[in-house]
Amino acid sequence: MTVAKKGGSGKARSAITGKYVSKQYAASHPKTTVVEGKKK
Repeated sequence: MTVAKKGGSGKARSAITGKYVSKQYAASHPKTTVVEGKKK
């Protein structure tokens, strides 16, 4: 599982609910959020 990073690209999503969350929330809760990367 990828952990949320500050300034990462892509959208942040909750690992528990699957819903999109803000990047500020993802930075505050790195154990329960993932940041989706862009396709190359």
